[in-house]
Amino acid sequence: MIKKIALWAIAAAILGAVSMPSMADDLLQDAGSWMQVVGEGSLKIVDPKLEKGRVWLEGQSRFDDDWNHWYQGMVRAAVGYSLSDRATIWAGYTWLPTQNVGKDYVSQQDVWPAFRYILSTDIGTFSFRTMIESNFIQGDDVRFRPRQMLRFMHPLEFEPRLSLITWDEFFIRVNSTKFGGQAGFDQNRIFAGLGWSFNQSFRAEAGYLNQYLDDATHTDNIMHHLIMGSMYINF
Repeated sequence: MIKKIALWAIAAAILGAVSMPSMADDLLQDAGSWMQVVGEGSLKIVDPKLEKGRVWLEGQSRFDDDWNHWYQGMVRAAVGYSLSDRATIWAGYTWLPTQNVGKDYVSQQDVWPAFRYILSTDIGTFSFRTMIESNFIQGDDVRFRPRQMLRFMHPLEFEPRLSLITWDEFFIRVNSTKFGGQAGFDQNRIFAGLGWSFNQSFRAEAGYLNQYLDDATHTDNIMHHLIMGSMYINF
């Protein structure tokens, strides 16, 4: 009983993160999908002495305008070091080509450090990830944007390979830039879905992703209703 209460409390807290913004009168709404493949593993495959070294490779493809328009891709690569079996530090690079409807093509590049902590409990596994992005959008006018994710995975008792998954991630603009917008709130992403672990190396996830975006001047907002599918590969 306690486990069920805790699970519902966590879900309610995360859903509450976007309940107020969604009431805005000027909110525009759209539908689309995101697809991603994420690979992560130890560098011991290169050299046994590098067992604590980590590598992270990721690719995404994103559609909006009610699935009629491809607007963004994402390629991410990082190396990391395992401080313990729970904590990992990372240094990475992201390329984000973007073609929004009615706007110029943008080739954004990011560099970032990150920290991840994984906590296993009786009700499931919590993951905490902090990234501090330096966004190179155009020229040398760099936007600094921290982002914080809280993720929860709860294996179902009747089928442990099947898990309930939910996560929330919010972004803040530290500084105002010409192309990156005014400082302040940037966006929030919240996901709820199911995951299936084929084995220790492969896991698939699918569900609903709600992305709430604030524009450059904090006047017009948009909410994307997205179907998200993911494949995770561990090596």
